[in-house]
Amino acid sequence: MVVFAVILVYVVICVIMYFRTDHIVRYSVQEGSLTSNSIYRGIALRQEKVVTGQDAGYVNYFAREGERTAVGDLIYTVDETGRLSDYIKANANGENSLSDKELTEVKTDITAFVHGFDRKRFDEVYSFRHDMESLAIKLANYNMLQNADALNDASGTVLINYRYAAGSGIVLYSTDGYEELTLEDMTGDFFDEEAYERNYLVNNGLVAAGDPVYKLSTSEDWSIVIPVEKELADQLLEKEYVEVRFLKNQYTAWGKVDTYTNEAGETFVSLTFTNSMITFCTDRFIDIELLLEEETGLKIPNSAIVQKEFFIVPKSYVTKGGNNGGSGVLLETYNDEGEATTQFVETDIYEETETEYYLDDSVLRAGNYIVMPETGEKYVISKTGSLEGVYNINKGYADFKQISVLYSNDEYSVVKSNTTYGLSVYDYIVLNADMVKDNEFIYE
Repeated sequence: MVVFAVILVYVVICVIMYFRTDHIVRYSVQEGSLTSNSIYRGIALRQEKVVTGQDAGYVNYFAREGERTAVGDLIYTVDETGRLSDYIKANANGENSLSDKELTEVKTDITAFVHGFDRKRFDEVYSFRHDMESLAIKLANYNMLQNADALNDASGTVLINYRYAAGSGIVLYSTDGYEELTLEDMTGDFFDEEAYERNYLVNNGLVAAGDPVYKLSTSEDWSIVIPVEKELADQLLEKEYVEVRFLKNQYTAWGKVDTYTNEAGETFVSLTFTNSMITFCTDRFIDIELLLEEETGLKIPNSAIVQKEFFIVPKSYVTKGGNNGGSGVLLETYNDEGEATTQFVETDIYEETETEYYLDDSVLRAGNYIVMPETGEKYVISKTGSLEGVYNINKGYADFKQISVLYSNDEYSVVKSNTTYGLSVYDYIVLNADMVKDNEFIYE
């Protein structure tokens, strides 16, 4: 009974110690990849010209928004007296039907809106409604032309003025104050959509002489500006061109990269395109995804990464020796008589440059002298540097291995494989590097 009681106490103590001890979790290194794709909401910049009215009256539009117009095309009419508006209200306009091309275009617009609609951005509903009204207005207004001609003939004076396009471009019926915005004007305030206001130019609306009546986008060259970190901006600038996916329709295009940092330290990237402007001509804020390179290597969790300090010594002071023929240095020591001698001290190499080695600091101390084997020249150990790495536990203890990170996100990093002093696939590492110390034996 005494023996069994002792065994029971021992088991209870072991169980308590097991649950009170932090357990080291190992992680098997595998090959993997991380994509550095990022989604941004940018501001579209175009060459836009706001056209103002020549006279006062009620404006009726005949060119559909987002439609390309040529010089001399009818854009709108101005009803100076309002008689045309009264005539339309008093008389039926007849039925208007859509052509197959127009019907296909309407279906495409509706489908794109339904699939891209975000409840958090309900203001997009008003833009969509404006687009649909623009098509309906165009069809209805063509029937009004005959009424306008009849009113002019009946009165003997010109009451309805016809206004034609003075230049070619894409016609738009809204203004927002961003028409002359450039990359060099950018600040973070422009991206505040709660403060953003768009002024819609409505059909049959009353305007005064000098008021905006429509807008022309005059060039197919346009750009999207996004706010980014300075480091990413420099990376994109090195690439010169970046592939972009437009989330509105999932189309992709290559944009030429330009960057700008304002006085407040805010950095912006401009992606310039030479096509697709007409597709997004009514959008000021556009969601895009940067399709950057996919980094492939050894995939490890960020919790396994740790920084460690090392002594840095010139390569000429490192030699081979000892029973195993390992790498080490000749450390200067003194015997009992006070005479200077040298002792070979084996030390692991964790990284190297063209002229220097990173040596383990567990067997060396700052202020120690090491001796060059060929010349006997002395070097005092003082220079230090840190390396990023993980703890390899293949041999049962925490052995630091240096890593070279290719890309990382919030959870994982991809590092180079098969480096001289680094990791290999299927190595076991400590999942949480904060739980162990260098050269600590691992009990799982």
